[in-house]
Amino acid sequence: MSGLGLWVALAVASYLLGSIPFGLVLTKLAGLGDIRAIGSGNIGATNVLRTGKKGLAAATLLLDGGKGAAAVLLARWLVADELAPLIAGVLAFLGHLYPVWLGFKGGKGVATAIGLWLALAWPVGVGACLLWLLTAFLGRRSSLAALVAIGLTPVLAGVIASVSYALAALPVTLLVFWRHRGNIERLLAGTEPKIGESKQKAENRS
Repeated sequence: MSGLGLWVALAVASYLLGSIPFGLVLTKLAGLGDIRAIGSGNIGATNVLRTGKKGLAAATLLLDGGKGAAAVLLARWLVADELAPLIAGVLAFLGHLYPVWLGFKGGKGVATAIGLWLALAWPVGVGACLLWLLTAFLGRRSSLAALVAIGLTPVLAGVIASVSYALAALPVTLLVFWRHRGNIERLLAGTEPKIGESKQKAENRS
């Protein structure tokens, strides 16, 4: 395969890998119906947790993160260019956000973003994981933990990895914040559900 052909194949493969809606697939296989009709309607692990199936939520989290990491590792194996893994990881992230199979209506990309960073520059990924865990422990809200963890990845990438990685992290961070705009509104209003809590219960509690 020619150089250009290899790049095109890698780009398509990365996007398609990222577009696999594991949360939707796993909940349907478990007989829980369409996850998009449950809770927030999101296909990610946090909404899968609202089904009460912690194992399915954990599997969704690992698989969504794994596809971001897999795209990065595949690029490193196929293309001898330091930009290839970064581009592949971002395309997998975009595939998760905008999957062709679901009318380009996908998840919020947090697990996939952390997965790509774990494979691309593991200290950045580990830092993001630790920030997520700390914020989730203190704030008890998955969305807040996600915003803090992903919001600080450009800083982590700049300090730990390189300026180019920090610049690449910016659009990923901005897209995660855009996808969480509803969560941000609820956080400011005090109606954002805690981890494992329904929206209705959070609204009644407020």
